[in-house]
Amino acid sequence: MQVPVACRRILTVCIGVTLVFIFSISLTFLNNNVIKAYPYPLSITFMHLILKYCFAWGLRACTSCYTKEKRVEMPWKAYAIETSPTGIASALDIGLSNWSFEFVTVSLYTMTKSTSIIFILIFAIILKLEKLSVPVVMIVLSISSGLFMFTYKSTQFDLRGFILVLTASALSGIRWTAVQKVTQQSIYGLYNPIDLIYHTQPWMALVMLPLSFAFEGNDFLTSPFLFRSRDYFSICTILGYFLFGACLAFGLEVAEFMVVYNSSSLTLSIAGIFKEVVTLYLAAVLNGDTYSPVNIAGLIICLSGISLHAAMKFIKHRREQCHAPQEVHVGDSTQGEEMTNL
Repeated sequence: MQVPVACRRILTVCIGVTLVFIFSISLTFLNNNVIKAYPYPLSITFMHLILKYCFAWGLRACTSCYTKEKRVEMPWKAYAIETSPTGIASALDIGLSNWSFEFVTVSLYTMTKSTSIIFILIFAIILKLEKLSVPVVMIVLSISSGLFMFTYKSTQFDLRGFILVLTASALSGIRWTAVQKVTQQSIYGLYNPIDLIYHTQPWMALVMLPLSFAFEGNDFLTSPFLFRSRDYFSICTILGYFLFGACLAFGLEVAEFMVVYNSSSLTLSIAGIFKEVVTLYLAAVLNGDTYSPVNIAGLIICLSGISLHAAMKFIKHRREQCHAPQEVHVGDSTQGEEMTNL
């Protein structure tokens, strides 16, 4: 039936957004603290990628043994064409984002990263995943400008960090547009986030490995915190931070893929804007930052844009139900059920 199917998809998106909030905010503050203490962001990112691949491989093996069904495998040509853009863009997005924590505060990072919604909209329109309309453009501009006002003069500007985050934002637009295209249009059934992570992590590792060696290799390998340290408790503590960060990153990617598959990359970014406002609020509470009336006005504008987008999505969904009651969303099949059940 159409109503239960639609409700299940909405519930899946709500659960995914909630998990994105938890994992993303936790990972932001963890990375900010860890990378400032251990300034090897690219090497740490590479370790996260290897661990996430191991997690995905282990879960695929366990579910395959339990269900007695073979997991998704792709031919090499299709693997290179379909998953490489997602993997390469994801590696650069995550790597540059983590690198920026060496130079910027959480507030400046959040403010600049919010511009990814503009890039997501542009790439989604180019690939015909979203339709260009005046209301959508106005919503995006109001949310972005509101978030900018919310952080106006409340952060310490650093040009290097700003360029890193802005570049990561552009790559984030490519990343999530590519993810939406792969999960919703691939003929190989990459609708399960575990399968998608399994197939994209090797590309991400291949991109991150030479970058980490080029910029951090010698310093990381001779670091007194790890390989040259004789304090085994300290080593275990640092590795524990890395492992915990990988777990958060893995959970975040699974939750993000759930949202993108069952909705769109633009919806993920809209929800991400609200998450970023919460992040800024927590940063203010934890760090003692204060905000001016301009910042508060920006917060109101941002939340208004988010609410308007949610209302438009709801109206559009109701109209589609009225005009095409038999139409089934790509995520409403039994494949979508398997993804929610993992």
